[in-house]
Amino acid sequence: MAIVGRPNVGKSTLFNRLIGRRKAMVDDMPGVTRDRNYGNVDRFEVPFILVDTGGFEPETKDRLLQQMREQSRLAMNEADVILFVMDGREGLTPADMEVAEMLRRAEKPVFYVVNKVDGERHEAFMADFYALGADEVFPISAEHNRGIGEMMEAVVATLPHRGRAATDDEVTKIAVVGRPNVGKSSLVNRLLGFERVVANPVPGTTRDSVDTCFTCKGKRYLLIDTAGIRRKGKTTEKIEKYSVMDSLRSIERADVALIVLDASQGVTEQDEKIAGYVYEAGRACIFVVNKWDALEKDNSTIGRFVDSIRTEFKYLPFAPIVFVSALTGQRMGKVMDEVTDVMVQYSRRVTTSELNRVFSDAVENHHAPLSQGRRVKFYYATQVGTKPPTFVIFTNRPDGIHFSYERYLANRFRDAFGFAGTPLRLMFKGRER
Repeated sequence: MAIVGRPNVGKSTLFNRLIGRRKAMVDDMPGVTRDRNYGNVDRFEVPFILVDTGGFEPETKDRLLQQMREQSRLAMNEADVILFVMDGREGLTPADMEVAEMLRRAEKPVFYVVNKVDGERHEAFMADFYALGADEVFPISAEHNRGIGEMMEAVVATLPHRGRAATDDEVTKIAVVGRPNVGKSSLVNRLLGFERVVANPVPGTTRDSVDTCFTCKGKRYLLIDTAGIRRKGKTTEKIEKYSVMDSLRSIERADVALIVLDASQGVTEQDEKIAGYVYEAGRACIFVVNKWDALEKDNSTIGRFVDSIRTEFKYLPFAPIVFVSALTGQRMGKVMDEVTDVMVQYSRRVTTSELNRVFSDAVENHHAPLSQGRRVKFYYATQVGTKPPTFVIFTNRPDGIHFSYERYLANRFRDAFGFAGTPLRLMFKGRER
């Protein structure tokens, strides 16, 4: 189901109302939503995927507005049902009539929805909208949840009944994160093979985190394009601050984060902060060095860049590095291969016997430093979780383990079991004997 209409008629407010949570950003300023924004809705009789779109301007020479219009067209083409939203306070406009004319040619069920009808004083304008030739026009207030039930009762009756989508456990969620203008949206479009999101040289084009489901080699994935994360001092606009928070939430719900770096600019301080967010969230990760085609290279260029990444991101020595060009498609196939390998390690579980064999050898070869003059004794280890792999180690001095020894144990586990691309979580619990 796609929601379309002119800018600032309340499409994102209706989107949030129908999915039951605040997913799309909402602001009084027109043009906040620029890409198609997807959400799964299972609150009604028939589950469906809801698509929010950027404002549709029939006639415009602005490049960004043209791209937003194209995203709306794509949403209409792939939808089974269309909600055409208009503004009850402004009344029927010539732009509304042009959009309605185009929707008539779509040959799909179209529901004419007049938003911002907050009370009887606004219902006087409803008669104008019947000039569009619709059998029924639905007056609603998405902000105040007025008229939504009557509208959805009619809409759901037209939805085709299909099987439910795969559960979250069956879908690998991939978040594409990085600074503004490093090519995240171009990377998403190249991975999917079509213009899924607006890619524009102007930094900050992407504002919402945009979800897209796709299948690759028989496996299901959810790709999340996020807004560029700027430094705190640079996020002056309220909308940009929403975008940064949305990006951080997207990292939290992902399995794998593609940390996108700009080859032409090298590693920056902000790249390190973004990677730190990924590490603290306990997500598997892959460094994707984009715009590799724009760099003049010699035989040692890759080696120098790898050394730079390993030096600046000392806490992510396990993360694979892929050098790509989203513009030309160079090495893009390698990205999904790495995602597959990393997910295997992120979800990996080792047996308690194997784990304790490696653990005992590690402790025997290198004893833990004394804690307040007392010897630290270890008893056994067990894996208690995955995504990321999490281990509990029982000891007589859980507060006396130095972080360097914790890192030593994690490295020994990696040497024995792999765990490429994923952080490890080690927890120490007390036990007297």
